[in-house]
Amino acid sequence: MTEPFPHLFQPLTIRHKTLRNRIVFGAHTANMSVEGLPGDRHFAYYRERARGGVGMIVVEPVPPHQSGVLIRGNFRVQDDATIAPFRRITDACHAEGAVMIHQIYHIGANGDSDNSWHANWSPSGTLSVYEADGSHPMTEAEIEEMIEAFVGAARREQASGFDGVELFAAYNALIDQFWSPITNFRDDRWGGSLENRLRFAVEICRRVRKTCGENFIIGMTITGAEPAEGGLTLGDKAEIAAYLDGRGLVDYFAVSTGSYLVDYERIVPGFLYGPMQGPADAEAIRGAVRHARIQAESRIRTPANAEAVLAKGQADMVSLVRAQIADPHLANKAKAGRPEDVRPCISCNQQCIGRRHRDYYISCFVNPSVGHEWIWGEAERTPAKEPKRVLVVGGGPAGMEAARLAAERGHRVTLVERTGELGGQLRLAARQPERHEIADFLGWMERQLGQLQVEVRRNTTLSAAEIAAGGFDEVIVATGANYTKDGVQRALPHVRRMPGADQDNVITIADVLEGRAKPGRRVLVVDDEGGWRGIGTALFLAERGHDVDIVTGLPTAGHRTLANGMGGVLARMVANAKVTSHVRSAVLGIQGNAVTIRYLAARSERVVTVDTVVLATMPTSETALARDLAGLAVAHHAIGDGVAPRKGSLALYEARKLAAGL
Repeated sequence: MTEPFPHLFQPLTIRHKTLRNRIVFGAHTANMSVEGLPGDRHFAYYRERARGGVGMIVVEPVPPHQSGVLIRGNFRVQDDATIAPFRRITDACHAEGAVMIHQIYHIGANGDSDNSWHANWSPSGTLSVYEADGSHPMTEAEIEEMIEAFVGAARREQASGFDGVELFAAYNALIDQFWSPITNFRDDRWGGSLENRLRFAVEICRRVRKTCGENFIIGMTITGAEPAEGGLTLGDKAEIAAYLDGRGLVDYFAVSTGSYLVDYERIVPGFLYGPMQGPADAEAIRGAVRHARIQAESRIRTPANAEAVLAKGQADMVSLVRAQIADPHLANKAKAGRPEDVRPCISCNQQCIGRRHRDYYISCFVNPSVGHEWIWGEAERTPAKEPKRVLVVGGGPAGMEAARLAAERGHRVTLVERTGELGGQLRLAARQPERHEIADFLGWMERQLGQLQVEVRRNTTLSAAEIAAGGFDEVIVATGANYTKDGVQRALPHVRRMPGADQDNVITIADVLEGRAKPGRRVLVVDDEGGWRGIGTALFLAERGHDVDIVTGLPTAGHRTLANGMGGVLARMVANAKVTSHVRSAVLGIQGNAVTIRYLAARSERVVTVDTVVLATMPTSETALARDLAGLAVAHHAIGDGVAPRKGSLALYEARKLAAGL
């Protein structure tokens, strides 16, 4: 049998440790700490990825100094209280075969004094691009204090059982602020020449090596060219990597993308960016070094993607972060020759970086067990004590997930869907521009249902009486929600139905995406939710040649997507598509082709003429079956949008929670 991933599963030696494969679970902020300490949630999260077969885990960063505290969830600074709980994590992950690294970061001028309660420190007192703050130019004594803080952090990581540390010199953070001429204009021994600008990094590496010894890995995260005039080019970064490598100071470089300098969204690039964002920069750095290993990352989604990077010689190892958030067992599945069983990340950023931006612990849209491994992890793997006959009504995301996990745990499952397609509203979303990766997830779900021998009945409707007579032990109602033409808007809470919404030229986004209606040339989209439903449909229509206006009560069209780190590129798409946005606005009513828009801030009104109005307003829960079952005293579980219309992630969460307990 031909090995499908001959490069990916070759061992790799970094200093004193040998990785069992070239797959890395790279550093990212899980934001799971409690009072600055890693607890059960953190422990189970990392242990699950180690169990999944990853070669190396880089645990989320710790700031070495109080001025570097960035978020509420940062680990305690300069406190040995972190050692014991981290030792619990490293011992468990080592036992599963993973090499363990801890990242140390300080983002210099770009800090957050609301969390640190400390002035931001930087080489030259430059402005923060993260908050509306300036920064304090470090004195010689403070530079010395900071270097020793990094060394102290490394000492604690070694005591915690980590095999090494990864120094953060990416995105225009403190270390690379010293490197860059646009953030370091000192005239002492820490600025000016390249050698002087590199002195801060050199001293950290040398002192960490002296303190922690030869059997301790020192890695470094870097990025490519700085996206600002006069900044470091990719060639400059390659020269810096060669300088550090030539002196034996760094054992590996993790090469990422993006920057706090105007290119923030490429740090965790969502689906609006193309795949494989990082390998080209990694290849440039690899060509400049002789000893250090090179790691590629950034929108490398699959084992096949990772294999291609290694086969081309672009890197020595590959970080798949969101891919292993989505499926912690990616490595084991790929090694077993089952890459089609890897649950695919859809790069939506909604529950990972999106939740982190809202200061919650991270989770995952396609895998709601993320962040809950400590509660559900073993339950999901444990076969049910008493296999039951389970009926799931509704083949949307909630129904599919409930059926999948129930069957995986040994229940006999029947799934009925009233239409000919599974996927519900996710199937519609996959038809919007750039959202085709959702179809990958739905394809995975359907394959899993087939492998688990779930009986799927399409184009099937069951009454409550038929269900009651069916002999099922458990009934799960996942009937979802339907788009209606009431046109309710949050900006007009006293209006329960939009005047004119019952006209023939008023349709819903489902009508558009399912092809049930043909909009006219001039279309107005009412975006009441601020998510992808409205803005995605507007772009869908614009791609097909329609002139599109979009009305929203929020500050921007698609406003609720901003937390997911795609607002800038989305704004460019809207501008390029020539979609006209009416923000802080609401539709007062429709009369024929005339739509009256109220501009809420200006307290003015305007009438626009359109051919078609498309409503992207909140759907209405389909509750009839649950109500009929209750009337017949049939025990059942209602989940997803059939309970209340919400985000798809919550529908999947409820399905996972229910099925794990059946």
